Amino acid sequence: MKKMRILVTGAAGFLGSHLTDVLLADGHTVIGVDNLATGRLANLEHLQGEPHFSLLERDICQPFEPGQVDAIYNMASPASPAEYMRLGVETLRVGAYGVFNTLDIARRYRALYLHASTSECYGDPEVHPQAESYWGHVNPVGPRSVYDEAKRFAEATVMAYHRYRGVNTRLVRIFNTYGPRLQPNDGRVISNFLMQALRGEDLTIYGDGSQTRSFCYVTDLIDGIVRLAASDEHQPVNIGNPVEWTIADCAREVLAVTGSKSKLRSLTLPVDDPARRRPDITRARTMLGWEPKVQLREGLSLCIPYFTRAVQESVDTQQSAG
Repeated sequence: MKKMRILVTGAAGFLGSHLTDVLLADGHTVIGVDNLATGRLANLEHLQGEPHFSLLERDICQPFEPGQVDAIYNMASPASPAEYMRLGVETLRVGAYGVFNTLDIARRYRALYLHASTSECYGDPEVHPQAESYWGHVNPVGPRSVYDEAKRFAEATVMAYHRYRGVNTRLVRIFNTYGPRLQPNDGRVISNFLMQALRGEDLTIYGDGSQTRSFCYVTDLIDGIVRLAASDEHQPVNIGNPVEWTIADCAREVLAVTGSKSKLRSLTLPVDDPARRRPDITRARTMLGWEPKVQLREGLSLCIPYFTRAVQESVDTQQSAG
């Protein structure tokens, strides 16, 4: 692939920062954009002094001019329930205005445009596993709708720019992903369990723990995204790990990896929490030659150093505040 000048929105976020690392390692120049609503500068600290990287601190909901770019990876959006429920209106805005603005940049410069969509487009699915042909089962007015419908609207916008404006687009539907740089307090399953286990606290399970998720390690996810960008596929493609875990079994796996003696504690199940979630990755396998390599126990082990530091930093912060 030729060396390109690439715009990455949400570059200071969990996935955006990992994607930026891979693009730089491949020899590209990256212009990151982030308003730091949920992204963290700490995720990019290691790039200080990197001549092929620059960061623009701005909100993509406002028009901006990055200059000539060859590709845009739109990763900008609050992504965890804790974040998008706190920033509900902002989540809808970035899924609408942010997508329009960045698609206009792609059209202006004839740039490739890859949009990070989500398995949440399937809602609480009535079809299992979820293939890209499934239209979803989403509550449009529930508490999760600010994220679900922002992403569904964004997909419609991306496809409209492809059909009517000739933009070269890609759509990746991302399933649950974990790894270093996840915000320790963002409320997602893996970060919650690891932080609680390492602190010796009870692991909180919502409902009876029988609901399922499929957990993809971040390096596998980014590999799938890069492969999709290099393909000619304009329709949505699922990227996720098809191995299905109950939440309770995931919690037990975290206890085994950390050696924690913590117990499991049940809390009330949130409204519209999906009962099952598992990607059908047939299209990714056949079109991209992609499938995940890192399974859950290995991935959790790779996370422990990062989350151990996060626990210590939270202790230090509490002690200095006290």
